[in-house]
Amino acid sequence: MKTYNKKDFKPKTNDAWSIFKIMGEFVNGYEKLSVVGPCVSIFGSARMKQDNPYYILGVDLALAIAEKGYGIITGGGPGIMEAGNKGAQLAKGVSVGLNIDLPLEQSSNPYIDPEHNLNFEYFFVRKVMFVKFAQAFIVLPGGVGTLDELFEALTLVQTNKIKKIPIILVQTSFWSGLLDWMKNTLVTEGMIDSDDLNLIHLVDTKDEVLRLLDEFYSVEKLKPNF
Repeated sequence: MKTYNKKDFKPKTNDAWSIFKIMGEFVNGYEKLSVVGPCVSIFGSARMKQDNPYYILGVDLALAIAEKGYGIITGGGPGIMEAGNKGAQLAKGVSVGLNIDLPLEQSSNPYIDPEHNLNFEYFFVRKVMFVKFAQAFIVLPGGVGTLDELFEALTLVQTNKIKKIPIILVQTSFWSGLLDWMKNTLVTEGMIDSDDLNLIHLVDTKDEVLRLLDEFYSVEKLKPNF
């Protein structure tokens, strides 16, 4: 077996300079999003076509939420992200896209406000923008990226790194298996508290989503998360 010593791990100068690129993405994102007003972040699969029921639901949800005065933040790409931005524009609301370069999937959808179309190189900077300016997280069916965003939000709320805000999973038939596993495995084996599951709402309709938003913000203030 080969052994290693310190000389095998020489730092690269360009690695250190990348800090300034990261700072630039944070500054640009904070400046542009700080003026858009209260928003809701919508997560979901990039692979959904326009005739998919989840896509259609995403448009209807975003339209209804935008009509209540919230801006819509998505990942800026196709699928559910496009549906969210499309719904926002149909309602003549704020439509924000946080784009990132990805192989095969990601390209900017045509329903983002030009002034609110941001591009990121770093996933972690992009996720900060999703979280900081969102008053709720609406999670439609999706894959690994959607799960990553869901559990990022859930972790931050659970650990009190951000204020408690609604985390809403849409489509019982899709998400119930995950919640059953969390209850029957994570809670049973002591990995999380049963109260942690109360941070998540499981719904099927846009009316349920709107009711949760109305109930929560009838007593809470709209403000950035940290």
